[in-house]
Amino acid sequence: MSTPVYRAGHVAVIGRPNVGKSTLTNALVGAKVSIVSNRPQTTRHRLLGIASFDAGQLVLVDTPGLHRDQGKATASAMHRSMNRAARGALEGVDAALLVVVAGQWDEADEFAYQALHGARLPVVLVVNQVDRQKDKTALLPYLAKVTEGREFAAVHPVSALKRKGLEALVKDVLALCPEQPALYGEDEITDRSQRFLAGEMLREQLMRQLGKELPYATTVEIERFEADGALYRIGAVIWVERDGQKAIVIGKGGERLRDIGAKARQHMERLFGCKVFLETWVRVRQGWSDDEAALRAFGYRD
Repeated sequence: MSTPVYRAGHVAVIGRPNVGKSTLTNALVGAKVSIVSNRPQTTRHRLLGIASFDAGQLVLVDTPGLHRDQGKATASAMHRSMNRAARGALEGVDAALLVVVAGQWDEADEFAYQALHGARLPVVLVVNQVDRQKDKTALLPYLAKVTEGREFAAVHPVSALKRKGLEALVKDVLALCPEQPALYGEDEITDRSQRFLAGEMLREQLMRQLGKELPYATTVEIERFEADGALYRIGAVIWVERDGQKAIVIGKGGERLRDIGAKARQHMERLFGCKVFLETWVRVRQGWSDDEAALRAFGYRD
């Protein structure tokens, strides 16, 4: 009896903002490694999500959403950093997933496709959120339209949120990866540290609760991360750019900050599998999002 072929490779997850790239990455990994919210560009960093299966392993490179105008001189340092991270994800990967929303294809989707096409990578089109399509008969004409004149190794309608259609997707993506042993251990789910993930869990709650008021004015710095037996003691600073923003984050009598911290702590405890004692402070650093040195200090690297 022949030995089953095992494949492993790096796969970039690319698309315009807010199409569900991080939700797809989490669904394939089977654990929450990328934060999600309904705000575009919630993902600011490039990170690896490690999805292990019987037939192989996919090292998914989750990325910030690509924006056509991010490379312009008028874009903020934050936007330039995110765009470099997204484009850098194409280096050294074996394949790419282009994630789009079912029924939608605009200039931003075309921009993402052209970036992949120029990188000469095999591209799998992942049509996400098919569960939200009210008119299911419109899906086939839509697929015919977006694939006409464009090169895709495969096309997969899925629902990342409901984890539908992922088994067939995994099979086709693994077929694009080389035959080789697993690149990471079966129990590994990301290349990022617990310290980094703690900061992301807190930033996720900021995006979820303050996305309409302060969509991009906040970031998180973990100042302390200590293991005390079965307890993690974490000290986090929430950075904003103005005093008025600080007041919004704290809320009346500190209520909003307490709620943000409590929800973040719950997510940390589920991810880390232990109790967490979380302390948070809010501080002001004017113009941090357009300051290259500040971004580097806060962990924003290409």
